[in-house]
Amino acid sequence: MFVVVGATGNVGRTLASTLAASGAAVTAVSRGRRPGAVPEGIRHHRADLEQPESLRPVLAGAEALYLLVEGAGAHVDMREILRVAAAGGVKRVVLQSSQAVATRPDSPSHAPLRAIEDLVRRSEFDWTILRPGGFASNSFAWTEPIRGRRTVAAPFGDVGLPVVDPADIAEVAAAVLLDRSHDGRTYELTGPVLRTPRERVADLAAALGEPIHFVDQTPDEAREQMLRFMPPPVVEGTLAILGTPTEAEQRISPDVSEVLGRSPRPFAAWATRNIGAFR
Repeated sequence: MFVVVGATGNVGRTLASTLAASGAAVTAVSRGRRPGAVPEGIRHHRADLEQPESLRPVLAGAEALYLLVEGAGAHVDMREILRVAAAGGVKRVVLQSSQAVATRPDSPSHAPLRAIEDLVRRSEFDWTILRPGGFASNSFAWTEPIRGRRTVAAPFGDVGLPVVDPADIAEVAAAVLLDRSHDGRTYELTGPVLRTPRERVADLAAALGEPIHFVDQTPDEAREQMLRFMPPPVVEGTLAILGTPTEAEQRISPDVSEVLGRSPRPFAAWATRNIGAFR
């Protein structure tokens, strides 16, 4: 049995469905359950990583654990989570981390995830670590202004990043869970090309069949907006990546292709698949 933590999110939901379609037994774990958020036929268990004992009932007899730690893991006791997993008989852990753990080694915004990676590597489990870059699904933040005004305001409109489709992350995660040859590997997951915010808005407009106006936002305007729902260190780390990406952050990783045997999906494909959210 595979236990998928964060199974109602952009990656976890697709991962749980993909594993179930392969014939594997899957338990989806999340803090809550929105209607339709867990695929039909998949067992669901409510648990909170900030309360490791809440995981104990679902980990007994599990072969592998897929760990997604939200909020960069600042309030999670990973040692205790791994102890509970070991007590349940779990042998393998696949951790969804972040590209920034490697590309921003001195950034305080990703220090908790860096520490979690280190704990997983030093643990008794076989492990694989996935480090995705920026998510295509971050564009859901533009849903309301596109719906209401057919306008998007964003900073650094002409700075490109190889954003990754969460569906590709999920398919890589499924392949890793189903094939032990990936044990001990760390994969960096990106999209196939650099795509700027202005270009991503154009992709959404093409999928929508209507023009969307792009407004260049200043970094200070973006910071003020982001601080409403993100802690300051995360805001500063995010703005640094968006505005002054390193060479490593703009690199097109071969890892999705290596694992899946095909190219990563472009942002335009994500836009077409999800355009209903922007209508």
